[in-house]
Formats: sequence, structure tokens, C-alpha cells
Amino acid sequence: MLRLYNTLTRKIGDFHPLHPPVVTLYACGPTVYDYAHIGNFRTYVMTDSLVRTLTYEGYRVKFVMNITDVGHLVSEADTGEDKMEKGAKREGKTAWDIAKFYTDTFLADSRKMNLIEPQVRPKPTEHIKEQITAVTALLAKGFAYRIDDGIYFDTGKFPDYGALTGQNRYELKEGARVEANPQKKNPTDFALWKFTPKGVRRQMEWDSPWGNGFPGWHIECTAMSTKYLGSPIDIHTGGVDLIPIHHTNEIVQSEAATGVSPFVRTWVHGQFLLVDGEKMAKSKKNFYTLATIGERGFDPIALRYLYLTAHYRSFLNFTWDAMAGAQKSLMQLREHVVSLRESSSVRTALSAEKLEKIDRYSHAFQEALENDMNMPSALAVVWEVVKTNIASRDKLDLILAFDEVLGLNLKNWQRPVKEEIPASITALVAAREKLRKEGKFQESDTLRRDIEKQGYLVEDTPVGPRVSGLRRT
Repeated sequence: MLRLYNTLTRKIGDFHPLHPPVVTLYACGPTVYDYAHIGNFRTYVMTDSLVRTLTYEGYRVKFVMNITDVGHLVSEADTGEDKMEKGAKREGKTAWDIAKFYTDTFLADSRKMNLIEPQVRPKPTEHIKEQITAVTALLAKGFAYRIDDGIYFDTGKFPDYGALTGQNRYELKEGARVEANPQKKNPTDFALWKFTPKGVRRQMEWDSPWGNGFPGWHIECTAMSTKYLGSPIDIHTGGVDLIPIHHTNEIVQSEAATGVSPFVRTWVHGQFLLVDGEKMAKSKKNFYTLATIGERGFDPIALRYLYLTAHYRSFLNFTWDAMAGAQKSLMQLREHVVSLRESSSVRTALSAEKLEKIDRYSHAFQEALENDMNMPSALAVVWEVVKTNIASRDKLDLILAFDEVLGLNLKNWQRPVKEEIPASITALVAAREKLRKEGKFQESDTLRRDIEKQGYLVEDTPVGPRVSGLRRT
């Protein structure tokens, strides 16, 4: 039984989809006014791991992830500069060009990270009609009202507003996130539709029953998730930064519009990626992109490996040393898989003892997944399999089955074209191998470290040592 932490209940519980074996899952994707950074990708890998886990458990996942290509405002509420227009000014392009460029870049980066493609990637610019319909319904039901600058949701009509945060609407202050608006009925009321100010011509605006304007940030997810997944949704994912504003507002407007409660049965949120102990964020200018990772000589899949070393609800501190360690471990795992592939053309009969080992590892791996997606424990099981004494073919099958969840794409990895290894390194490798055969393991480890310091990795495989160049930072 898969057990997941539900942000709404603040506890781990058994997961029961509404219509098994189908699971409906909606994920908040990027706002494409700039590059997605590796902190964002930690959340997307978390969602990807969840989709893979559900599939491994035998479910059929209907997976939708939006791409926000219309600019909500920089306060992530209702005031400030439009993110798309800000990006357009920064780069001297149109808002539409900005959206297309960063969408294409995000999709390319997603492929580099081996993320599963959702069945649908809806964009709010292509669903204006659905958003207007949702706002119209909220006005008709008395959950929304009009003021000078737009249509707002009345949080006073929703007693449970703020439930996702563990606070009520009286405890959620306007504060830094929203400039005070004296026309609003409640400080926490939020925009469903913003009017274009008189005398202003926006690059992204649409006609509506209330005049020219553009949708609020939150209404897009209500309109698009309902269209493609219905209501309620089994699982909704995103980063923890979306809890206090975006997801809190998404809940109340969706439940008010549809009359279905809860709007989402299980909320799954990923914790921040830190850099030097601080949250990685564009506003702090302390973020790295996948391009940065590549420029430093690292494989994007090594970043995915690094994410798997920490539980998705725990902080993970990014350092270049940690990145180097993850890449080294990934290289070792890849080399082991290639060696198994080369030496496992024939399947041999398994003893009862080895069959029991395979069952034990399979059970341990599944148990880790079912314990709130404990990927560090699942990864540890893989390394136990690497070290165990079972036939190469069965070991390979087990590792590749596990990798369907880990997403490291071990099945398709090919060893690069053989590189020229300097004679001095080859001599050290031979000397180390001689020491190993003589049982002098401490001395052989010292030689291995010397080889690594010179930029080369030695892999002990069933067919002898292999040497490959380590990518330098």
C-alpha cells in the first residue's frame, strides 16, 4: 500500500485513488519568463518520481502539467509588474517571444533530466475562454465581486480559507505579499481577472464580459485541471513555496466554482533546494540552471541522482562537491550496468537462496517507495543489488526494473568512445590490480585515490578494471 504525506492533513496516510487503477495528477509547471533553475527542477523530478512510483505500483496515471505563459504579477499576488512584460523589457523582445523561448528551453531541459512527458501541457493563453467561464461562475454564485482594478474572490465567504497552511484567513496577513487595497473586502481576497488600466496597452490582454484585461495567476489551474482531469483530483504537486498563496487560492476558487470538496484529495509538495544554506531563487540571484551544470562538465542525470539522495520533503543543500560525488556514483552505476550487459547473454538457473535474495531486494525497493517515496532508501537497495552475488542477467534485470522508477536511464546509456588513457595511468591501474590480487587492499585503495586525483576513475568489473576520465568542475 502506497503511503504519502498529504500537506492538507499534515500526516502520512494510505493512498486510495477515487477511480482505481486510474490516478489523476496535476502538477504546477514553470512560469516561462526566465530559465527554470535547478531548484525548480528538484520539484519537477519529485513529481516525475511520483508518476513513476504510481506506475510501478500498477496504476495508470493521467498526468497534466501546465506551462504558465501569461504574466501574473511579480508579487505572486495582485500587484507589481507583470512577469512576462518584465522579461520582454529585459531582453528587448515581445512577451509572446519570451514565452516561446523559455517554454522551448524548459522542454529541452526536461528531456535532459529524463522527465516523463505529461499527457497534456496546457497553457493559460490557450484557455482564456475556460478561465472567463470559471470567473463568471464564481460571480454568479456570490463568491466574487468587482472593484476598480478587477474581479476578486471573496475569501470571507470561505471559512476554511488557509487550511492548507494550517492557518485561518485572519492569521494570513496582507503584509509583504500584497500592497493594501482599500476596496477589497478582506486582506486575503485575490484577483480572478485584472483590468487593463486606462491609457495602457498590454502585450497580453483579452476581451471579457467585464472589459479588456488578463486572468489572475490562480484561476488558470482551476480552469485547466477541471477541463482535463475533472473534479476532484487525486493528487496535486508543486513546491512548498506555492502552499501559502497559489495553492491556498486554487483550493477555494475551485471548490466554490465546482461545489466539489475537497478539490484535491492528496497534496504533495517538494522542499526547497538550498545553495550555501539559503533557498535557491531568481530573486536572490543565487540560482544555477541546467546550462550552468553542463558548463561545469556535469551530466544533467547526475543532478537527478543528487536529488534522489535526499527525501523530497527534506532540504537539500547544493554544492559542487556534492555534484561531483553524485556524478562519480552515477558513472560507477552506469559502468556496472554496461559490464553486466556484456557478461549476461545467458540466463542461468537460480538456486532457492538466490531467488530468495531477488525477492528480498524487490520487496525492500517497493517498501521504500511505499514509505512516502523514500528515494534514498530505494537507491540504497540498488547498491545492495550491485554488491550481491547473483547471476549477472538477473542482477541486470533487477537494476533496470528499479531504474524505471529512479529515471537514471541506465538501459540506454552507452559507454563513450574509448578515450586515450595516458601510459602513466595505465601503469598505475596495472599496479593497483596486482595489489588487489595479492590481497593488499589498503595499498590498492591508495593507488585508486592517486588515479582519481589525476582525473580518472577505475571501475572493478566482472571482466577486469575499466578506466575512464572524470569530468572536472
